[in-house]
Amino acid sequence: MACNLSAGRQEVCKESIGGIQGVYFVNYTTGSFTKNGSGEVTAVPSGSVLYFYQLKGSSAYTETVNTSRDNGTTFFSQELLLNLKKLTNEMTTQLKLMAYGRPQIIVWTNNGDALLVGEKLGADVTAGTIQTGGALGDLYGYSVTFTGMEQLPAAFLSGSSTTNALGGLTANYSIVYGSAV
Repeated sequence: MACNLSAGRQEVCKESIGGIQGVYFVNYTTGSFTKNGSGEVTAVPSGSVLYFYQLKGSSAYTETVNTSRDNGTTFFSQELLLNLKKLTNEMTTQLKLMAYGRPQIIVWTNNGDALLVGEKLGADVTAGTIQTGGALGDLYGYSVTFTGMEQLPAAFLSGSSTTNALGGLTANYSIVYGSAV
């Protein structure tokens, strides 16, 4: 039976850290992401443009397993919360485009892993605020929630590290870093 367990797990060392150092947005494509035998992503669709957003602070990624015994279904809900500092006209325009589209997103963690969110169906903006805050220390910027729903959990990118999220990918893409928008 295909749903039987195939491995055990020992207690792991306490060497991991939380948080996200950046995300790469890919405009939704039906092209396939290439994977190795372990299920890790080794290439993005050829000719893809990746838009990098550097993050510091309280952005977070959470994936939830949703299973129904009654219906015999399981899917994975992927939620990415981004807090982007500083309001600008250029960033407001990009936020609008994010909300209109359904990008695929590579989440690069502080621990050095990179995960592909919205691989098959894309990720939708499901909530967001543009805010000035009330007090001097409040967020003057954007808080945006992306949600993906997929049949499988987010795939890891092969060869990612704390210094290079895309380390194991075949170089068939370009990256746009942009300015501080």
